[in-house]
Amino acid sequence: MGELPDGAPDRLRALHRPGRALHAPRARGLRHRPRLAPQGDGAVSRADDVVLEVRDLRKAFGGVRAVDGCTFAVRRGTIAALIGPNGSGKTTTFDLITGLREPDAGVVLHRGENLVGLRPHQIFRRGITRTFQVTRVYREMTVLENMLSAAPLGVPGREARARAAALLALVDLTAFRGEYAGRLSYGQQKLLEFARALMPDPELLLLDEPAGGVNRTLLQHLLDHVHRLRAAGKTILLIEHDMTVVMAHCEWVVVMDHGATIAAGPPAAIREDPRVIEAYFGRRPAERGA
Repeated sequence: MGELPDGAPDRLRALHRPGRALHAPRARGLRHRPRLAPQGDGAVSRADDVVLEVRDLRKAFGGVRAVDGCTFAVRRGTIAALIGPNGSGKTTTFDLITGLREPDAGVVLHRGENLVGLRPHQIFRRGITRTFQVTRVYREMTVLENMLSAAPLGVPGREARARAAALLALVDLTAFRGEYAGRLSYGQQKLLEFARALMPDPELLLLDEPAGGVNRTLLQHLLDHVHRLRAAGKTILLIEHDMTVVMAHCEWVVVMDHGATIAAGPPAAIREDPRVIEAYFGRRPAERGA
């Protein structure tokens, strides 16, 4: 069997132009959700509402400051997005939240408790799971074995298999349950990773570019389930470059640039924010020096 990625559970270890608002063209076949309930006036005001808080997070690799003062909070029961230009530090921030890397400074709070210093499997046990930008399925295990690898310890085998079967049906992978995961297409591997992240019934789900490599029909199915998770009180934080997904399906958006948080708010405010427009498209011609 191939090497297990960091964070494997214990069971495996014993568009637009400058100066204009940021708009996303509606993709064919992808439904927009109805308007979500208001989430407040901007700041996350009540501590008991906050499921995840990042304060002044910093991480450098050599002379490169990948994360340089990232600060944001996510309310419980929210679908939130972490966006920014390529190289702005989004995936590294996910790595710092989930214990794959340790920050040079700053704190990551889950329900007010600092996660910094915990190993990935310890954070997994606290109800935080994730997917990856580049999939990390166990290629030499079957699809079903991948699912069972994320079942919490102590769950009876029959119950774990029943949950795995239900989740595989959700992402239309039932027919592949006996196939090696490495034989799946890239899009199918992303769906498998999404389903596997749901096995322990997490409180907080981090999705790294869920739309990448997934056809629109399956993506809509996945997004529908994300909304069902929210309705059940779960919290979802996703990294996404598809602005159609972000603007139509998220109620809170955090924007990073050069490793720092530059804006946070509801989608309607973010798309008009001049700091966000500049980060994506550069300064307006009139603002550029001679």
